Amino acid sequence: MIMAENMLSRQFAAYTEWRKALVDRICDYRSWLNEQELNDGQVDQRIQQLLDRLREDKLNVAFVAEFSRGKSELINAIFFAGYGTRLLPSSAGRTTMCPTELLYDKSKPTSIMLLPIETRLSDATTTEYKRYPEEWKTITFDVDSNESMINAFKEVSNTKSVSVLEAEKYGLFDPSSADDALSVNKNGTIDVPSWRYAVINFPHPLLEQGLVILDTPGLNAIGTEPELTLNMLPNAHAVIFILAADTGVTKSEIDVWRQYISGTRWRKKGRLAALNKIDGLWDELKSEADIEAELTKQIKNSAELLGLGIDQIFPVSAQKGLLAKVNQDEKLLIKSRVLELERALSDELIPSKKEIVRDNTQNEIEDLITNSHVILDARLSGVNDQLVELRGLRGKNEDVVEHMMNKVKVDKENFEKGLQRYQALRSIFSQHTNRLFTFLGMEALKLHVHTTRETMIDANFTKTIRLAMDNFFSELKKRLVSSDIQIDEIKEMMDVMYEKFSKDHGLRKSIPPVFSTLRYRKELSKLERAYKEQFNTAFNMIAHEKITLTSRFFETLASRVVHVFEVVNRDVENWLKAVISPMESQVREHQLQLRRRLESIKRIYKATDTLEERILELEAIEKGIQAQLDDLKVLRMHMKNALAFEPALEAIAA
Repeated sequence: MIMAENMLSRQFAAYTEWRKALVDRICDYRSWLNEQELNDGQVDQRIQQLLDRLREDKLNVAFVAEFSRGKSELINAIFFAGYGTRLLPSSAGRTTMCPTELLYDKSKPTSIMLLPIETRLSDATTTEYKRYPEEWKTITFDVDSNESMINAFKEVSNTKSVSVLEAEKYGLFDPSSADDALSVNKNGTIDVPSWRYAVINFPHPLLEQGLVILDTPGLNAIGTEPELTLNMLPNAHAVIFILAADTGVTKSEIDVWRQYISGTRWRKKGRLAALNKIDGLWDELKSEADIEAELTKQIKNSAELLGLGIDQIFPVSAQKGLLAKVNQDEKLLIKSRVLELERALSDELIPSKKEIVRDNTQNEIEDLITNSHVILDARLSGVNDQLVELRGLRGKNEDVVEHMMNKVKVDKENFEKGLQRYQALRSIFSQHTNRLFTFLGMEALKLHVHTTRETMIDANFTKTIRLAMDNFFSELKKRLVSSDIQIDEIKEMMDVMYEKFSKDHGLRKSIPPVFSTLRYRKELSKLERAYKEQFNTAFNMIAHEKITLTSRFFETLASRVVHVFEVVNRDVENWLKAVISPMESQVREHQLQLRRRLESIKRIYKATDTLEERILELEAIEKGIQAQLDDLKVLRMHMKNALAFEPALEAIAA
């Protein structure tokens, strides 16, 4: 029997091929630039950054659910059925005890890295801990042995008994919670996860292609790890929220969904819900129509409660889907409906991700190729000018040649004066750039974070903490607004300079690209909203002197802010290069052409070259430049085709 193939795997493979083809075309362009001696340090750096972004591109899918909803089983069914067994631990009760990231980094061994739960006593985020591998316990496993992998993966679900006081310090026990009180053992201890975070690194085909899967612990644990709520869930390209078909949507699930997954502060795309365990509704005493009616009712109720369309709720049986794939039972696989969820995931996730990557790449590549075109146009124009001059000397006497040489000398001297203005511009440009980075500088930002942290630690009242955080965000926004003013000044100055050089020396007028910090301000606004929501829910906790979580929340928040500013700094640096680079290239090229014109006429004046020899030489150069422009046209077309390529659905399905 031919099994229905995994649509997600095929779509993802097609996306990876598209990305690889794009990388190949960019590498072709880079090689051509080097061969034609058109490359320079700034251009090459921009190309390298573009290639790095494409090669490091990731697709993040998060699975979120209450305990015992079959979350790990669904991951097994969608991604790991090919191993013919249940890889991730999946049984009744709590199996995923800590957030678990599944990815592949070929520079690291095939292993599980586990961050001890004791690290929750520090303020450092899990992202920060990733920089210090010595803080993690590493367990290697053999990918050719299912038993070795299963045993290693079981480590994620390990727990340990600690005192209630210790659990409270970890932020995993609330003395005012009736539910938490029930979890205390007879001997007065409480079971907590052994690990705070797990990273599983192994060469699964999808993970090798850049897929990252996040398996989260139960809902009650989500709010205790700010890294999840502020970073991982909001930035996931898709979130699958798993419910149980028999219970529908519970109150705690609605709360988590609204606060952490579908809230106004985060993206709405790629948010799906899976209504799992539909096999519990399969009843031989009921007709198919009755079962379907019951299921339709649950789908409708779930959609209304979660604010989703009914086409975003997917009834599945993860356990039957996994079993069907392992046993190659196509009939059971269709009945499990897992394929429908896979198809929705691939149809929604991959095209939207591709669109983002395509837009970012297209703008950068178009700018680079346009700059190459400008240089070649300038060279062609320079050669044409020389040819016009030299052809005009045919049959003319020595005095005319001398007059022509003097004219070119005057042009060269005028341009040298223009160069002085250009050097002055470069100096002013540097001053503006330095001023811009005083607003965006990382050192100043880290000092601001430190000052806010100290204020919060010293605060005795909730009001003081709230005020400190309000001031924190207010100052950040002020810096970005000031940066925009500075960016506008730089752009206006460059507009004037481009206009002047175009008018005085015939350089091609280039329009500096537009740049704004609006998108980063929006990102900060999302984080501020997240802080306000978290702070309001944490109010009672603070009243009970549980400052640990508030402190950890701020560290995560600060870590995200630092990341936003790192991205701003990188993007601003690229923008500044894009603004000044075309002018630098044109000035350099124009200077070279004037030198060549003068040298050419000098040689004819001194009779070291005949006029006709020089004209033939320039005509050959003209043909060479025209061939380069033709090459560039072909490269641009290849790049356009690579960007636009859409593999036919028939080919994907084949």
